[in-house]
Amino acid sequence: MLSGERMIVRQWARYWWVFLVSGILWLLVAWVVLRGNQTSIAAVGVLIGAVFLLAGINEVGMAAVVSGGWKVWHYIMAVLFILVGLWGFIRPVNTFFALASVLGLILIFYGTFEIIRGVASRAVNPYWWVNLITGILLVLLAFWVSGSDRVYALAQRTVLILFWVGFFALFRGFSQIFMAFAVRHEGQEATAVDAARPA
Repeated sequence: MLSGERMIVRQWARYWWVFLVSGILWLLVAWVVLRGNQTSIAAVGVLIGAVFLLAGINEVGMAAVVSGGWKVWHYIMAVLFILVGLWGFIRPVNTFFALASVLGLILIFYGTFEIIRGVASRAVNPYWWVNLITGILLVLLAFWVSGSDRVYALAQRTVLILFWVGFFALFRGFSQIFMAFAVRHEGQEATAVDAARPA
């Protein structure tokens, strides 16, 4: 790693706690969603909007940290998540029905993104396997949700969507916490290399 790259890593490593706080917030969202007993479709739509808005903000933060093509993908994901989140606040009932009809497709897309990101970051991220496992679980959940379209009535579909939103937040929380410690570790290594170099 060049000295300029180490300097950038050290600067970003100072903010490792932002990822940790973000991860804890995601885990709190997951806890609230998975414990909740939502019966109102509008409430489910607003809740989905809040989760997607938080996911969009999170992706903007991730785009600020990474470089190259990953930065573009994170910004694309951020725009999509923020638009869905805003739609959830503006049209919560429509959001619920739209999500109910395309939930499997969203899960496959996001799960595939997590798998690719995990495998691609294997050389620089010691916790790359968290993204890989998260992606595999999301893809498996996508196939389960897609197969349940013909089985579940509206009430069960509401519970299923809350289940997905809760697990999405849970996966995101663990990913952010592992990312926090990975960023901190990289910063400590860059500092150690600079300290070991002769003046």
